[in-house]
Amino acid sequence: MGADESGTKRSPSTDGSLAVAPQLPWRVIVWDDPVNLMSYVSYVFRTHFGFTVERADELMLRVHNFGRAVVAEGSREAMELHVEAMHEYGLWATVEREDAQ
Repeated sequence: MGADESGTKRSPSTDGSLAVAPQLPWRVIVWDDPVNLMSYVSYVFRTHFGFTVERADELMLRVHNFGRAVVAEGSREAMELHVEAMHEYGLWATVEREDAQ
């Protein structure tokens, strides 16, 4: 099974055509840092992503306690925009594929 330039996996089907497997989603990882207050990180999650206070606090605590949290999943382009926004808020964030570990 091969992959094209976009990373989409393709395999031959029984009728000779190519079957296209759906792309794995990309995700935004926000990383712990020594600068931002926990309350500010929660505020950013509520403001940018529209999370409830409870969800924003849960994700903020994951960042604080485990060093990172997945805050969004979707297309690469959308996730890159979220990462750019996180950087504008002063948070450390990266994009990775769902299968990356």
